[in-house]
Parts: sequence; C-alpha cells; structure tokens
Amino acid sequence: MMANLRCILVDSKKHRAWPALNRLGIGLDNEVAAQIAGLYATCPDELQDGNFGTTCKTIEQRRGETHGDDSKLTPTERRFQLLLAAEKKDGELYDRVRRMVAMATSQGVAINYTQLETDLRFWGDRVKVEWATAFWAAKGGAVTEEAS
Repeated sequence: MMANLRCILVDSKKHRAWPALNRLGIGLDNEVAAQIAGLYATCPDELQDGNFGTTCKTIEQRRGETHGDDSKLTPTERRFQLLLAAEKKDGELYDRVRRMVAMATSQGVAINYTQLETDLRFWGDRVKVEWATAFWAAKGGAVTEEAS
C-alpha cells in the first residue's frame, strides 16, 4: 500500500494511488490529504509537535550546516526560502515540500504530518511566518530593532 500511496506524488502515476486513497477514506478530490498520504508513505517517521519550519531547521542541523558569516545562507536555508516563496496553485509548493521530506528521510528527521496538512490546507502569510519563526528562532538570540 505504501508504494501505491507514493505514486500520488508523481503526475504520471497518480492513478495507482487512487485505490489506496479510497481504502483510507481520502477523497480523490482532496489534494492536500492525498499529498500528505504520499509524503507519509515516503517518510513514515512522525512526531506530534513543531511545524515544518522546525523540521527544516532540524534537517539543517543534522546536515552539519553552519554559517561561516551571516551574509551567506546555508543550502538548507536557501531551499527553505524557496519553499516559503512557493505558490500552491501550480503545484510548486507540493514539489518543494516533497524535496524537503526527502531530505528529512535521508537525515532521519521526523515530521508532524497533522500540522503539515493543516498548514498546506491554509497556505498563506500566517503559515509562512510561523514556519520562518520556527526555523530562524531556533538559531538562538532574539532579533531586536535599533532605536534611531
């Protein structure tokens, strides 16, 4: 069943996932739930706290990426910024999430799929800010404004 669920992530193979989605009670028109099922089939390590920003920060840490100087982004940071800029309407968002889930799998990082499903369903500035806060706040040190 897991192999069939992963097929939902590939346009030319989506039809293979439909019977498995139906057995799970996921409507074929429920794109977000179908994507989450496919992602779970790719990386079944699940946790109950944090959001995808937390997941991405953990990936960066596990990869041992550090900042030589603050003007350069780490490779994971660059990918994370592209993810935050992704649009839902053309499928770009799901592609970028899928790539980060693959990285999570390779680094042994668990994902909060319940929160990810909610966030993808309501993708917008609020979710992006929550993810960004989780990702960059984990660096430590508060950001303060300088008074003029």
